[in-house]
Amino acid sequence: MEPQELVQHLEGRAVFRADTMAKVDCFRSDHLLVGLNCFEPGQSQAAHAHASADKFYVVLSGKANFVVGERTVLAGPGDLILAPAGVPHGVARAETRTVVLVAIAPAPRINPGAGTSRR
Repeated sequence: MEPQELVQHLEGRAVFRADTMAKVDCFRSDHLLVGLNCFEPGQSQAAHAHASADKFYVVLSGKANFVVGERTVLAGPGDLILAPAGVPHGVARAETRTVVLVAIAPAPRINPGAGTSRR
């Protein structure tokens, strides 16, 4: 990794798509995946689980309804949402344009035939 990539301005890395949530990989190794999930209002991420990986979301901007297990919570800037291994999680609905920092450890494997892994 180049030294200039060790410090990243996340707001400048955010991208948005009109049709679906956009994902940006900021860092990936065998041990950790860090990225951005970027939502326009009304967009969502289907609930899913990682059997052997812990995950967290940190809301950088905007507001969204997150699902963790049986709970749905409205989260905004500075909120940390934890999803331990095996617990279903996702974004039920973004209320406003929302940027979320995501980290998963260990990083999910990439399936070459299916595109990128689910975050």
